[in-house]
Amino acid sequence: MNDSGSGGVRGDGVRNNEEPDWKHHGLRIIRSGELDTNTPQTPGMTRAEAISYARVGAQKLWAGTVVVKPNAKTGPHHHGELETVIYVVRGRARFRWGNELEFVDEAGPGDFVYVPPYVPHQEMNARKDEPVEAVIVRSGQEPIVVNLDIPSPEDAADDSGPDGFHSAPKG
Repeated sequence: MNDSGSGGVRGDGVRNNEEPDWKHHGLRIIRSGELDTNTPQTPGMTRAEAISYARVGAQKLWAGTVVVKPNAKTGPHHHGELETVIYVVRGRARFRWGNELEFVDEAGPGDFVYVPPYVPHQEMNARKDEPVEAVIVRSGQEPIVVNLDIPSPEDAADDSGPDGFHSAPKG
């Protein structure tokens, strides 16, 4: 073993000029029953952490899942400087965004959603009969969730559809 250099172990498990210790510093599998819900939450959804520095040593990413129950919506919020990617696995998600949540669109299974830094947004379940299940990846480790006091346009709906909450998206 060559003892020259720092003598320490790098973040990738390599000690000096030796081969990486991939058994202890390689791929990690987080089983579905091992996700941690002890993470900042927003009313109306449940976040669960899978990948973070604390759990697997990730340096630049955070990943987890989110579930929005049938007939539910989150409170408006943003994630500070973090970029967020949402991959919808199951259900139909409606998203509102903007300073007054004035923009709306929907995503279904197989769709990706990109949320830029500081964008006020709200997730809603567009269906009454099944949950929305999604995978979330963020660009940083900090669990930034800034809940906002913005009224939801759904709360002021004129009930022009079957009901104000589940009416067809506008705009």
